[in-house]
Amino acid sequence: MKNLLITIDGPAGAGKTTVSRMLADRLSYRYIDTGALYRGVAYEALSAGISPDDGNGLENLCRTLNMSFIRNDTGTRLLSGKADITDEIRTPEITMLASAVSARPVVRKYLLNIQRDMAKEKGTVFEGRDMGTVVFPDADMKFFLDASCKIRAARRHKESESDTGQTLEEVEKDMRQRDERDSTREIAPLNPAMDAIIIDSTDFSAQEVVEQMLSYIKVISRKEYTKCGL
Repeated sequence: MKNLLITIDGPAGAGKTTVSRMLADRLSYRYIDTGALYRGVAYEALSAGISPDDGNGLENLCRTLNMSFIRNDTGTRLLSGKADITDEIRTPEITMLASAVSARPVVRKYLLNIQRDMAKEKGTVFEGRDMGTVVFPDADMKFFLDASCKIRAARRHKESESDTGQTLEEVEKDMRQRDERDSTREIAPLNPAMDAIIIDSTDFSAQEVVEQMLSYIKVISRKEYTKCGL
């Protein structure tokens, strides 16, 4: 099977991170969490006192940033320069700020180039919100992973309760606000690509979702194999 460029988009709490990592492991592919990049910009903007509405400030900030991923014994880590900011970008404040920052053209332009550079050799699973629509419209395989808001909120609350202290109701409220913001913004709104395979994970485990994705990938691979006359 040739190396593919695979995108997995969807709203927060749909299970994208878990599924993307599992799928990448099954295929021996690299996994890229693009949401972490936006969180990284949001974290650096907050640290520098730059408002998400300050286009010039964000543009100047992006010119100075050097973000990259590394893998170690604890998993994939996000570095900003030499600083590991993986844990710092997972707070509710950064989550909401990242949603606002991701709507700024200067930020999207900066990260677009980084993401496309990462994809040059393919063999990569990209997780995000506009991977299949804007960043990689010609991706080999596109998935859109969704679930009911209540289920997504419950999953996110279980993941972050000990770190944030938020109640389930607060998590669901924040999630609905972010869904509204992400799906209605003018630039790269959260929507499935026209040719994306939509999977509702409400009633499925992560393993079951991965198996569904692998079945689609095998079909595509067989078609490519036949197309090449092999």
